[in-house]
Amino acid sequence: MKHLLKMADLSREEIYKILDLADQMKYNQKNGRPHALLEGKSLAMIFAKSSTRTRVSFEVGMWQLGGHALFMLQEDMQHKRGESIEDTANVLSRYVDGIMIRTYSQKEVEELARYSKVPVINGLTDYSHPCQTLADLMTMREYLASLEGRTAAYIGDGNNVCNSLIVGAVKCGMKIRVAHPPGYAPHEDAVRLAGGALTLTHDPREAAAGADVVYTDVWTSMGQDAEKIERLKAFAGYQVNEDIMKLAAPGAIVQHDLPAHKGEEISEETFKKHENEIYDEAENRLHVQKSVMVLLMGKK
Repeated sequence: MKHLLKMADLSREEIYKILDLADQMKYNQKNGRPHALLEGKSLAMIFAKSSTRTRVSFEVGMWQLGGHALFMLQEDMQHKRGESIEDTANVLSRYVDGIMIRTYSQKEVEELARYSKVPVINGLTDYSHPCQTLADLMTMREYLASLEGRTAAYIGDGNNVCNSLIVGAVKCGMKIRVAHPPGYAPHEDAVRLAGGALTLTHDPREAAAGADVVYTDVWTSMGQDAEKIERLKAFAGYQVNEDIMKLAAPGAIVQHDLPAHKGEEISEETFKKHENEIYDEAENRLHVQKSVMVLLMGKK
């Protein structure tokens, strides 16, 4: 594992290695056990898309590991004024020990990693959100004890979160059903990789039936504000609510990567009933990202 660019790059063994170390990171942090495994290390954090969870979890994570994180807005960098990704990657590689980037284009992340001499971590692109999926899998394992043989239902937009969740779930031995409106299917690469472990449907009830995990995300993601009215119409009937949860398996958990638009993709009542699971999922971004940084940037 030289970089974390998308879930498809990880083997099942690598995913479990990340999750196991994340469990240890969480135990250490909760019990006040020092774990300055990246003392003296630095992480450049490049943001083209704004964030709450990504910035705070990476910045706090580096501090807890004894290192330092530098917040960099992409619009303030020379790259925005014409400096090539190759030059940006080569120069940053001489200053820092790792680069996290949260941007629009997956191609940009892949190109940055190609030229970088230090590990690159994808903090989100329009195609993929691997850090979120690792946090999702960690949370599922905490609540369900194991991932193998479990079934996840994703209801909503076939976006970056959906793409990564499909790949991550299948690699961990899960089955996944995705219910989406026509025209909002997940990326063909994720569908092809999942094979027979993935079921696509336009019926949320079919997806939720007997599922151990019911997952949803906002209907209008960052950069899609002009489509909001159109999307609200398209996704009507795709809300995760108590009627949907009655179809899921007994003890099923709810996952949402946040921020949530309560009353749209998830009802107020269902969010409130499952808020502990959802907030644990958000917290676990911190722990899995610390695990990833240690594995990529720490002593081998």
